[in-house]
Amino acid sequence: MSKTRTFIAIEPSPDVVGHAERALLRLRRLADNVKWVERGNLHWTLHFLGEIDDQELYDVCQAVERGAAEVEPFTLEAAGVGAFPSQSRPRTLWIGAGAGGEAMELLHSKLQEQLEPLGFRGENRRFVPHLTLGRAGRGLRPAETAALAEELEKLVDFPAGNQVVDELTIFASRLRREGAEYTPVAHVPLAG
Repeated sequence: MSKTRTFIAIEPSPDVVGHAERALLRLRRLADNVKWVERGNLHWTLHFLGEIDDQELYDVCQAVERGAAEVEPFTLEAAGVGAFPSQSRPRTLWIGAGAGGEAMELLHSKLQEQLEPLGFRGENRRFVPHLTLGRAGRGLRPAETAALAEELEKLVDFPAGNQVVDELTIFASRLRREGAEYTPVAHVPLAG
């Protein structure tokens, strides 16, 4: 039986994508050893499920429908550029969530409640809504780290647009030499 690398996400609006591209322009020139996310791959991850088979995929779709039915559509403000684990040690660069972030946390929680009985455990850390812009490699030079940290400080209040969140997308992910390729498997509406 074949397995599919799968995750659940919210697709960003064109407004948010446009702002993300402006943030990327400011960051991209500062570091060579960062794998930047391509425009078509930008997304707000809710759950990464890993490799699952076809029966599990069916069960996941059913669980996502139940979880999504418990949350009303909401408006999400994309705001601020930051990094994990910190601005001074940027490994994952992202755009954060302002207003509407609590609704995304609720959505994440409702999905987790439905996915746990299927064997999908949540992460041991608190869920932080974010849209990944890039991932820095281990070979990030000190000068690049410093330049990124300085620019992140300037972008802490970066306004990155708004979007209505009224559906989720379950994606299949294929890793290729050129980068990841994401294919929508299902679109699941929120309540209402």
